[in-house]
Amino acid sequence: PLPGDAESFALYANNPKVAQNLRDRFPYPYTLPDAEGFLAMCTKEDETTHLTRVIDVDGKAVGCIGLSVLDDIYRKSAEIGYWLGEPFWNRGIMSEAIRRICAEGFERLDIVRIHAAAFAYNTGSCRALEKAGFAFEGVQKKSVYKNGQIYDARMYALIKMPYEK
Repeated sequence: PLPGDAESFALYANNPKVAQNLRDRFPYPYTLPDAEGFLAMCTKEDETTHLTRVIDVDGKAVGCIGLSVLDDIYRKSAEIGYWLGEPFWNRGIMSEAIRRICAEGFERLDIVRIHAAAFAYNTGSCRALEKAGFAFEGVQKKSVYKNGQIYDARMYALIKMPYEK
């Protein structure tokens, strides 16, 4: 991410339909100071444990995607997280972004697995993961509490192939 991305980030992130599909730490309303703070944090990340990339369409930052390496016994795994501005949904943009960051993650990070927990009602996210090659692993029943409601999460994973010990 670049500092000049803040205005575009704030524009596309400030949407209740985007926030509904993300963790509570993603604020709504999403303001310009939120975007500036996020971008500043990204520039300080340790790229041996985090990869964060802007999703760019026609020179505008319209979303974000990242990998975070876990720790302890999960240190060979990373979690993927992402969001995309609503005008860009259902165009294959996210599936391509997922494929790209996973390829980069497997090349640059010391990991063999990338996983995601998509809210079960978020069929677009589930479809994007599946199109990017992630395998559905199961449902975590009643595991997500968002906006006063309890939802299931669908677990997906992508394993580095060939796996080397």
